[in-house]
Amino acid sequence: MNKLDDQAIFEVARKIGPGEARQGYLAQVWGDDPAMAQRIEALLQAHDESESFLECPPPGISIAPTICQSAPERVGTQIGPYKLLEQIGEGGMGVVYVAEQSKPIQRRVALKIIKPGMDSRQVIARFEAERQTLAIMDHPNIAKVLDAGTTEA
Repeated sequence: MNKLDDQAIFEVARKIGPGEARQGYLAQVWGDDPAMAQRIEALLQAHDESESFLECPPPGISIAPTICQSAPERVGTQIGPYKLLEQIGEGGMGVVYVAEQSKPIQRRVALKIIKPGMDSRQVIARFEAERQTLAIMDHPNIAKVLDAGTTEA
């Protein structure tokens, strides 16, 4: 019997999925080769942990509305005078939407909302510092701060 290479073993084990069946298969193929066992286990663990990495597509890719949004703020939500129209960006700290302001004037704006769970004092202070920094800058290629506040969430 020819020994299978790490890639072939990994591919078969990946398709079996986690559990007893996978462990039984792996015990058969790597026999008493602890180095192979360690390599394949590391590959499978990395694969299993990253499986949901691209579960939600990036902004701009059309899918069923709100399927991947975990925040209470979703496209179509009204926040004060702002109606969220489209998600245009997401970072570690928040989500940015195109929104339509209805009062006191009607215009399109970008609205940044801190993600749920990111409301620690440190993150809020960083967000406030970002807001203050933007407010004092005056350049056509730098966003202007028009308003600030909090949502019910």
